[in-house]
Amino acid sequence: MTGDQAASVRGPAPQGRLGPLVARRLRRAVDALEQVLAGLATGVLALLVLVVVLAVAALCLVGVGLLLVPAVLRLLRGVANRERGRISAWHRPLPPGGAPPASVRAAASDPVVRRELGWLALHATFGVAIGLVGLTLPLWVVQDVTYPLWYRFAGPGSAPSLVFVPVHGLGGALLVAALGLVFLVLFVLLGPGIARLQSWPGATLLAPLGAADLSRRVAELVTTRAAALDAHAAELRRIERSLHDGSQNRLVAANVLIGAARRAVSRDPATADELLEKAQTATEQALAELRSVVRGILPAVLDRGLAEAIAGVAAGSPVDCTVDVDLPTRCAASVEATAYFVVAEAVSNTRHSGARSAQVTARQVAGELRLRISDDGHGGADERAGSGLTGIRRRVDAHDGRFALSSPVGGPTVLEVQLPCGS
Repeated sequence: MTGDQAASVRGPAPQGRLGPLVARRLRRAVDALEQVLAGLATGVLALLVLVVVLAVAALCLVGVGLLLVPAVLRLLRGVANRERGRISAWHRPLPPGGAPPASVRAAASDPVVRRELGWLALHATFGVAIGLVGLTLPLWVVQDVTYPLWYRFAGPGSAPSLVFVPVHGLGGALLVAALGLVFLVLFVLLGPGIARLQSWPGATLLAPLGAADLSRRVAELVTTRAAALDAHAAELRRIERSLHDGSQNRLVAANVLIGAARRAVSRDPATADELLEKAQTATEQALAELRSVVRGILPAVLDRGLAEAIAGVAAGSPVDCTVDVDLPTRCAASVEATAYFVVAEAVSNTRHSGARSAQVTARQVAGELRLRISDDGHGGADERAGSGLTGIRRRVDAHDGRFALSSPVGGPTVLEVQLPCGS
């Protein structure tokens, strides 16, 4: 199974009908459409806030608007943080801005506020325009491709989208459908670029300034270093516990049995043979447990790639598990091991959630490995309750990754993890 396959599995995933390149392009186009829609939503909010900012600026000329400036700054920071969250989810991590300045003088000298105002003007105009273009293309695709089904109801001589020649009969309607396929190809090719272009003002103007970014990264690295040390210590304790409680006890028992067999050889050969057989069984069990411990350090299934490993987890899932994997390249071994642990732990937890189905999605986006595991169980998962979620967070933090859990009471549970796909 290659990294480009996507399949519904309760066992090994079948080969997809589309070629890997076409399937990957289509998935990227769908992701781009989601990004454009989310960007259009923040663009509409930015447009509303821009109107408010201009109105308050006009009122400041007569002094009344000065009282409204703090509220406007909070509104501006709120919509800017919303865009930061959108860009973090799709492109590059951007930390949310803190509390806005409390006074007009502080706001006037704050470079972050000036950059946010610049972004507001750009996203409310350029971002909305790009979003409308990105939304119009797929709408034209749906309209034109389905036109042969409803052109008779549109009235004689009508035509959709960019067709300026009246359509008469089925032949013209089929030509319109062919134009819809052209729009589809255009969106598949241009959609990801449109999404990146729409996000460019936010990624540029809403990023933290040099000193602030350096301080944030230092704080993050201190935190992730502590998480890495905790994860390492926890892994050592797990290995020690496995060796002490399993293999060591088996080997001690084998040693005792061999000693008893030596003493019984001369006086009772039959008993000695029985004791040696038990010692051999204990030794074989100890070896099996040692192999299990070794596989737990770095699962052997990862030798065939993370896609195969995830398919194996889905095949052994306690519920029906759908897998959608798009991993064109291999990540670092430690990253793949962490991803495998995350998927295995999350899928295993479905047995306690009352779920009937689960979905696992794995993507490589902008140099990151992104995992999404969801189920339709009763929800209510809480990492503070001592579940395996704490171990997942520690492993993710050790890679300077991101962990997000949504599990309202009643479900569904959605676990999202982003790991840097480097060495």
